[in-house]
Amino acid sequence: MVSRVIPVDPFDLVIFGGTGDLARRKILPGLYRRFLAGQVPDSSRIIGAARGEMDDDGFRAFVAEAIGEFVSEGKRDGETLARFLGHVHYVSVDAKGDGGWKDLARLMRKDVVQAFYFSVAPSLFGDLAERLHRFRIATETARIVVEKPFGRDLDSARALNATLAEHFTEHQIYRIDHYLGKETVQNLMAVRFANILFEPLWNARHVDHVQITVAETVGVGGRGAYYDKSGAMRDMVQNHLMQLLCLIAMEAPYRFDPDAVRDEKLKVIRALKEIGPEDIVRGQYRGGPRAGGEPSYVEDAEDPASKTESYIALKVQIANWRWKGTPFYLRTGKKLRARASEIAVVFKEVPHSIFDDEEGWRENVLSIRLQPNEGMTLSVMIKEPGPGGMRLTEVPLDMSFAEALGEDGTDIPDAYERLIMDVIRGNQTLFMRGDEVEAAWAWTDPIIAAWEARGDKPKGYDPGSSGPEDALMLLHRDGRRWREIRE
Repeated sequence: MVSRVIPVDPFDLVIFGGTGDLARRKILPGLYRRFLAGQVPDSSRIIGAARGEMDDDGFRAFVAEAIGEFVSEGKRDGETLARFLGHVHYVSVDAKGDGGWKDLARLMRKDVVQAFYFSVAPSLFGDLAERLHRFRIATETARIVVEKPFGRDLDSARALNATLAEHFTEHQIYRIDHYLGKETVQNLMAVRFANILFEPLWNARHVDHVQITVAETVGVGGRGAYYDKSGAMRDMVQNHLMQLLCLIAMEAPYRFDPDAVRDEKLKVIRALKEIGPEDIVRGQYRGGPRAGGEPSYVEDAEDPASKTESYIALKVQIANWRWKGTPFYLRTGKKLRARASEIAVVFKEVPHSIFDDEEGWRENVLSIRLQPNEGMTLSVMIKEPGPGGMRLTEVPLDMSFAEALGEDGTDIPDAYERLIMDVIRGNQTLFMRGDEVEAAWAWTDPIIAAWEARGDKPKGYDPGSSGPEDALMLLHRDGRRWREIRE
């Protein structure tokens, strides 16, 4: 079954930082795939904006090279690429000066959807917003897209929100988190709220615990100086994992409406209990011979005294009626065994087993895979085939989106593709609201401040492992165990 493509209204999309890495790897290839799918109207324009001097033809060559590198060969052909490049333009602008802004103002149209993608450092957000206002480029219905980090703590997040609010309303601001654009994340809401099957079981009475894992095989080489100022807590937990937690734990909104959904997510964040040091494990990957000669974290960060974590695991509790007593275990890290992102909802044991074969019994688990191979698997117990009595075995009910929506999965849009099209539509459901961001930092800041005050050092772990050994105890002491990290 091929997904149905719904065209959007004509638009002018300006990509500030249009020659940057994010634009090259994700934004421009994603727009090309949406064009190929027939979702981009013929009158739409994609305008790259950066400080470097370049003309339209030079930027078109840059875009063509990006598409050649990051779009599969089967999705590329000369005629389609030529038509797409006809929609591409370039303007040289100075984010901190006045150069180029009048040129951009002359190029922009007022009678189409305007979207401005801030694919730049957060320190430039205020400068861009001010100039879009001062040069009367953005209309009252224009949308701006901002990338994380949304601040480094609560104070900086508030300051950033206040800066953007000087020139744009909250309904014009789209704080993008690409994890929320994944097909599986959106299907999580559909599975929960469009089916009677799961929702009656989605509570502390029936769910033993929830595991949320985002594991990466790469280190921080090349961006060690930046990462060392954030760490896994700021870089991943405060935004990506927090959003996944909210979608798992939230109550049903009164309707599928952006503010209704985000109201329920905000309630979850505000219900998170404080975490003590016994419920936190932080780690740093080692280097040396056991790492195949690869550098350690402190070598990548170029700081031998660094106490920044490349791995973190947390036990989180939600103080509300639905989830009282059901722990949520979160973990994320660099240089782990496999690249995998998964939400596992582990259901409780049956109240009384009538079968003698207790060894074959396993809990029912709903596994929601975000990467790789997006999909869902529900494990259930059945009788093992063959004679010899009632022996139990576990089998998966597999819902693979690649198989359901396309023969090889290539019909499933990338997260950035989906989110950019939502910006053009004016749909903020999958974007974070300002008060969500601030509430997440309000919970995160005291945890970070506490371990810094104690002078805690992260535990070492070997690259290619599942993380520090102490993380195993986080679940073992509760009589549970982490699910194996595997692709």
